[in-house]
Amino acid sequence: MGMSTTNAVSSDAVSRSVDAAHSRPEGASDELVAAAGKFSEMLERIERARGALYEFHQLMGGADAMLDDVVEQLRECGQPAWAERIETELIGRNAIEGRWSFQIVEDFDDNYYTPLKDTERALRDDLMEGRRHVFEAEMKQSRRTHGHPHHTATPDSED
Repeated sequence: MGMSTTNAVSSDAVSRSVDAAHSRPEGASDELVAAAGKFSEMLERIERARGALYEFHQLMGGADAMLDDVVEQLRECGQPAWAERIETELIGRNAIEGRWSFQIVEDFDDNYYTPLKDTERALRDDLMEGRRHVFEAEMKQSRRTHGHPHHTATPDSED
């Protein structure tokens, strides 16, 4: 039962954060903000893992395509047996049992990534009124030097 970020926010909550869009919801405890922040941090790590998985997918596809050149070059230099072996055993081979890398990516997205993203958003909507990075916004507010031109709360604020 998340609420929009246009709800009224106490001035104390805004003073703890960089702006109303990143302020803690009324009644949210330090522990709740920390837990939601940790979940968000975990999701960021999974985003990086997913990126590595896509990099693996692209590297595997590129490497498999390079084998075409290897086979051609081996045939041209009189090594048809090696060309045949690589063509038969390696070109188009599964990355893991029964799967090319695109299938690994799809399985990860369907079985782990999408449910995780959906759960993180539902938690944020329900407990943090849909607000993102509340923990980090409060950390920024506490660590910045107020009044310093390179420590402003937002791009268009003067403090």
